[in-house]
Amino acid sequence: MIFKSIKKKLSTAVAIGLLAYLPIEANAWGMIGHRVVGEIADSYLKSKTRKAIQSILGSETLAMSANWGDFIKSDSTYNYMYNWHFVNLPGGLDKQGVYHILETEKAPNLYNKIIDLTAVLKNPSSTASEKKLALRMLVHMAGDLCQPMHVAHKEDLGGNRVSVMWFNEKSNLHRVWDEQLIEYQQLNYTEFARTINHPSAVQLYNWQNTNLKDCVYDAYTVCSKIYDGTKPDSRLSYRYNFDWSETLNQQLLKGGVRLAKMLNDIYG
Repeated sequence: MIFKSIKKKLSTAVAIGLLAYLPIEANAWGMIGHRVVGEIADSYLKSKTRKAIQSILGSETLAMSANWGDFIKSDSTYNYMYNWHFVNLPGGLDKQGVYHILETEKAPNLYNKIIDLTAVLKNPSSTASEKKLALRMLVHMAGDLCQPMHVAHKEDLGGNRVSVMWFNEKSNLHRVWDEQLIEYQQLNYTEFARTINHPSAVQLYNWQNTNLKDCVYDAYTVCSKIYDGTKPDSRLSYRYNFDWSETLNQQLLKGGVRLAKMLNDIYG
């Protein structure tokens, strides 16, 4: 019995030690949020776009394909895609400062890989497997693009190192925006999409006529407000939800509308 107890304690200690060395992941929106973006996008697709997508994905919906980009992180074959999910931007930039980084940064990131994936999908010489991967990743990364903490600061790993309490649970700023704020609404992805998918005519026009650089800058401005409005080691609960849920909803809605625009521009 004593031996079993010691063995159990050692196993627990080893497990905790290993966890400490695991890389911090950046999964924008979690599963619900990404599916909300895909579900909303589906409602704005042109018929020609829908047919083109079905020819690539078959019966797989945008909502179901939206999390593929995170699921494949369990396969080391796809490790080269890690940096595709975000673009690091320091604080205090104006629009031209953001533009300059996007135009000069050559390493793979969320911005330049969306451009590359779009080119793959437009290229008639791309193979079926190349198109399927590119489409799945584009759907996923359009969700990443509207998650403010994916255009955040490198030094804190996009908010992963900004410790906070979410109600009574230890958390960090990135996780709060990835999952916890969304899960607190207690809606499944179809309910969530139906609830928020009511843009005004002005919003729809503006979001459908925003270039990719401006999409990044838009998320960056929201990210800056989140940093300013969330002190490290804060206890976040009901008031935080009250203050930020409308921003959350609008970012998800933007993501869906803009994803549909990207796809309609490719296939419509």
